[in-house]
Amino acid sequence: MLSADTGTPMLEASTLDFLAAERRKSLSKREWHFRMKGYGYGIREQGSRQVVTKLPQGITLGILPQNFA
Repeated sequence: MLSADTGTPMLEASTLDFLAAERRKSLSKREWHFRMKGYGYGIREQGSRQVVTKLPQGITLGILPQNFA
């Protein structure tokens, strides 16, 4: 299992914008996670952080900012 340490990069701006737009369309966090799986992204809680991965490989793409809604 991959870990999100301090060396994990932040997401690219275009990916972050896409994730934020999809989050606004979702009624709940659970629905948002489901929608992201449909696009090939996984959102994993790791400690106090949310880590974005590429499915099905589980490759870590980056972490979401702390203030991400």
